[in-house]
Amino acid sequence: MENKSEIVLVLQGLNDSLTNRHIYFTLALMSYFITIFTNLLLIVTICTETTLHEPIYIFVCNLCFNGICGASSFYPKLLHDLLVDSYVITYSGCFTQIFVVYSYVFCDFTTLTIMAYDRYLAICKPLQYRTLMTVQKVVQLLLLTWCFSLLETSIGVILTTRLTICSRHVRKIFCTNWEVVKLSCSDTASINIYGFVLTFLHLSQTGLILVSYTHLVRSSLQSCSCRRKFGQTCLPHLVTLLVFTSSLLFDAMYARYGSSSLQTLQNVLAAEFLVVPPVINPIIYGINLRHIRSRIVHHFTHKPAILKPFWF
Repeated sequence: MENKSEIVLVLQGLNDSLTNRHIYFTLALMSYFITIFTNLLLIVTICTETTLHEPIYIFVCNLCFNGICGASSFYPKLLHDLLVDSYVITYSGCFTQIFVVYSYVFCDFTTLTIMAYDRYLAICKPLQYRTLMTVQKVVQLLLLTWCFSLLETSIGVILTTRLTICSRHVRKIFCTNWEVVKLSCSDTASINIYGFVLTFLHLSQTGLILVSYTHLVRSSLQSCSCRRKFGQTCLPHLVTLLVFTSSLLFDAMYARYGSSSLQTLQNVLAAEFLVVPPVINPIIYGINLRHIRSRIVHHFTHKPAILKPFWF
């Protein structure tokens, strides 16, 4: 096998879609545009409105920014492949895509965990919330989110790049760590052990979220204000978590145990966690969080005053 820098991998996921590639290109381009527009709209709204400079909205902003990163790791390569009828990717390009995709996944999980912690403090300990969730604490949590996610991804990528690649056919429309591992003919024990460690860590994060929601439900039943907070901020968070987790779970299970004959179904399940959550998240938060919704409506309906010349 030649130098790894010269290896070119073949993405086989689009082989059954040659005749309809222009339709898929149009749909993918529209989906990417909607994803970027909705997430940027929410980010700009939160950043420009001082009334929205609260911890929960900052975390929502981070979630939207991460959604743009995740979508951008998938759509540009897909659009290029559909447009030029080319389904190959270089070895370095494949691992760049893997790095961004997995950073997006881990960052989303950690952000959702931090948001659950924030809602726990806001509803269960409202008198101590301002003291516990300070500006410094928000910055620390955001740094922890990105550093932890990038570290997790870097270790996995380094372990995978040490493997010997004996095949070049990736059975998806984009590169994933598991698909590259399946191309290897060397020992993958270290990758498997690290995969179990990551699974345990993120199952623990899910456990923390469930524990926090147990306390949130109990507290929300005690007063009308708590029930209102739960409905406005916790329900969107719960829906986001369920959409993201189910999308990721379906892809992981089908990649390992699904039939390789149903290529279209495999493509849909493979791309779901990169397509659905980045589109759904800003819509859920933009509609359900009253302060964000009112500011977005204000931007689109407010007519700026016409400035008259000073001599009038």
